[in-house]
Amino acid sequence: MSVADKLKVSMALFHSAWQLKYAAIRQFHPELSEAEVRQKVKEAFLYARS
Repeated sequence: MSVADKLKVSMALFHSAWQLKYAAIRQFHPELSEAEVRQKVKEAFLYARS
């Protein structure tokens, strides 16, 4: 697999993870605005630990 292909796959995985996290936060916190949900997703990825 070329470097470009690896980058495409990793970006697709990141995008999928972002969408899943967004959906989970939206489901558990329906009272939040669009901007608040996006901020919580950003924070979740920023402070994620492995």
